[in-house]
Amino acid sequence: MSRKKNSYDVVIAGGGMIGTSLALALAPLGLRIAVVEAVARAEDRQPSFDDRSTALSRSTQRMFAAMGFWDEIAAASTPIRSIHISDKGRFGFSHIDAQEQGVEALGYVVINRVLGAVLQSKLYSAGNVDVFCPASIVAVDLGPEAAVATIRSAGKRTKLTCKLLVAADGANSAVREMMGISVQKSQYGQRAVIGNLLPEKQLDQRAYERFTPQGPLAILPLPDERAGFVWTVSEDDAERVLALSDDEFLAEMQREFGNRLGTFSRVGKRTAYPLILSKALRLAATRSVLVGNAAHGLHPVSAQGFNLGMRDVAALCDCIADASSQTLDPGNARLLERYSEWRRTDQKKLVVFTDNLVRLFGSSRTPVRILRNIGMLGFDLIPGVRSMFAKHSMGLAGKLPRLSRGVPIR
Repeated sequence: MSRKKNSYDVVIAGGGMIGTSLALALAPLGLRIAVVEAVARAEDRQPSFDDRSTALSRSTQRMFAAMGFWDEIAAASTPIRSIHISDKGRFGFSHIDAQEQGVEALGYVVINRVLGAVLQSKLYSAGNVDVFCPASIVAVDLGPEAAVATIRSAGKRTKLTCKLLVAADGANSAVREMMGISVQKSQYGQRAVIGNLLPEKQLDQRAYERFTPQGPLAILPLPDERAGFVWTVSEDDAERVLALSDDEFLAEMQREFGNRLGTFSRVGKRTAYPLILSKALRLAATRSVLVGNAAHGLHPVSAQGFNLGMRDVAALCDCIADASSQTLDPGNARLLERYSEWRRTDQKKLVVFTDNLVRLFGSSRTPVRILRNIGMLGFDLIPGVRSMFAKHSMGLAGKLPRLSRGVPIR
């Protein structure tokens, strides 16, 4: 490449679902964009595009619709029209219903691999986006006029100059460290075991959240009458659970979940990952910014991690779109401060909510159990509580960027 071709408006570190979505969301603004991704697309190691399933919130669905991709994603997704919430060993349950909330669906479940395929096809057809893959950013130089990212690919080093460098390379972001931004991490002492299975009864577009002594167990509707699961188990017990035979695993999950869906059978490949709460101490540095898990890592109990990252994308796009009509400088310090202030409240709210939910339902202390029971009752009986919870879970609370409202960025 010529030196001129190595100059960009925005360089995005990380080509997973968040980084790719950001590049596609910014593309209509006519900016020159580069995406740097370390894992080759054909490899199964790409963590964003594996067989896990992701629950897309209503605001994320609106974003993809505004970007023009939703029809392709919808064809391979399953709507969630109701959510059933229960606490093992406690009488009763709570629920959220899409019709009651006046929406077509509370969210949608899609296999990461399928969503990734749609996003990748769009990315490689975008005329103003260059993709460096496999390539890694090995050094950054953040100056007042430009940021320089040194990438390594096939043993060669190349310098990419940009007005804004975005770290979208995950919870263990190397680029975040190069930016000089520290992160706080707290171990939950749990692992999420994920996979899919075949229930005897159809889910009928209903998602289940079951709180158990080990941790929450989520069952999500998938195509072909299958169900995806995210089962949180203690770190001390994780290896035993993973080593169980398929029949033993299904029997143990059945005991935890109950028989609402009949008998579980035909479990697929199981994988697990440790659960960590992470919070970056700031969201921006000189000509650089964080989005997605590089900025915040949540417990999966509320299925909000990816959706929170997508709202990062939408807010950053709003800020850049407004700046593009004036200064054409996406790395302007005031722009980055506006983004940081906008996202700080939403991120803090979700971090506190998910963390408190885990601790509330994970405690065996009698006073906490009583509070939990009262909370479950109040969820259904106190006017407005269910609607407020639904609004937050759909990503429709607070000040929403244009894309989150379903409004095209340009």
